[in-house]
Amino acid sequence: MFREAKQNRIFQDVVHQIQEAILQGKLKAGSKLPPERELKEMFKTSRGTLREALRVLEQKGLITIKTGVNGGGIVNALTTHQVSESLDLLIRYQRISLRDLAEFREGVEGIVASLAVERAKNEDIKHLKRLLADAKTHLEEGASGWDELIRVDNQLHMALAHIAGNPIYKWVLRTIYDNIHRYFDQFLPREEEILRENYQDLCEIVKAVEKGQAAQAHLLVQDHVYRFNRLMEENQEQKKN
Repeated sequence: MFREAKQNRIFQDVVHQIQEAILQGKLKAGSKLPPERELKEMFKTSRGTLREALRVLEQKGLITIKTGVNGGGIVNALTTHQVSESLDLLIRYQRISLRDLAEFREGVEGIVASLAVERAKNEDIKHLKRLLADAKTHLEEGASGWDELIRVDNQLHMALAHIAGNPIYKWVLRTIYDNIHRYFDQFLPREEEILRENYQDLCEIVKAVEKGQAAQAHLLVQDHVYRFNRLMEENQEQKKN
């Protein structure tokens, strides 16, 4: 399964070979890596280099290192966590600008909305309308309903991604919406007028999905993201000044 590691970059090559074996399914979830003694011989490397490579693989979530007589490296099941972890950190610590985040969301969520229109079933439409009803309830609560309405807004965007049916869009958007509140909390003005505009946008988007208007849904979602990002950018500039 493994070959002697390239001596000019032995550490990186050990990590790469084991990672590729896991991603290609040569090493199945739950299986054990060969014993340390055998791995050292296969890679022609030192114990220190091998252990450091295994620690990197553990940090990536690809293996779990167990100690003891029956210990060793155990292959983990691959999940979306490994795929989205880096993006999660970038958004969580606001290393992505408002402009870049909005540009990405406008493109991706516009496509997602179009796909949702094409693939929505009756039950999907009913679910979107239930979310709208929840949003209206929180809108009527005024300023005290701010956080809950924003939460429902996020749920509606994720519902569209679920309806669209593409797991890549869903994984990426889930990472964004799990963390985007950090941008909202810091830059989005907590004004009731903004809540009303937000709710009206959601109503128009759901109406377009219900009527099968893919192009309209695409444009509505893009405009929704653009306008609210503009508000945040303006607020960000005011805070700087």
